[in-house]
Amino acid sequence: MGAIFGRHHRSRVTEEDKALLQLKQQRDQLKQYKQRVNSAITRDEAAIKQLLRQQERKKALLLLKKKKYQAKLLVKADEHLTTVEGLIQDVEFAQVQVKVLDSLKKGNEALKQLNDLMKLEDVEKIMSDAQEAQAYQEELTDLLAGGLSSSEDADVESELERLLVADADKLPNVPQTKLPKTEPAEHETKSAEKTSHALGDLHSSPSSSHHRRAVEAT
Repeated sequence: MGAIFGRHHRSRVTEEDKALLQLKQQRDQLKQYKQRVNSAITRDEAAIKQLLRQQERKKALLLLKKKKYQAKLLVKADEHLTTVEGLIQDVEFAQVQVKVLDSLKKGNEALKQLNDLMKLEDVEKIMSDAQEAQAYQEELTDLLAGGLSSSEDADVESELERLLVADADKLPNVPQTKLPKTEPAEHETKSAEKTSHALGDLHSSPSSSHHRRAVEAT
């Protein structure tokens, strides 16, 4: 698993990367060379002073010539270092330019795809529809705010009547069958009269009177 992800994330080293690495190595070597030469010149200067104090003029003269030669080498090393550093900057800037151009290319392709999805005719139609809708809304707002004239009111009333008639025609027909009539009040009156007569007969019967006298005697 780790090997798979390692191969997947491994960066691809190009020829430009190799050349840039070599230039940076050369730059570092030149800097190290300059340090060695400067150290040698410093040592020679101290030795020349010591030889002059010891009256060793010939040896001092020889070291002076050596110092002069080393100074020339140091100038050449500086020139080479300047050239190498310039190349490094040029290569790095060129790599940045390549990345920028690649990003611009991809951006242009994405923009082209988006433009293909949104045709100019469709945009013009959408804008036209939006303007018409806005104009209608403004006209409606002005109409409601300013009120209607008498003739316009009459037209609105006529339109309303026409719509009502049209809706009435669409309603289902009411059934014409008549329901049977009932007389609940008269039926209840006759039932009450029957109950009253039955109670009257009960109070007037002899058994009922005999029962009341027996209760009173007790």
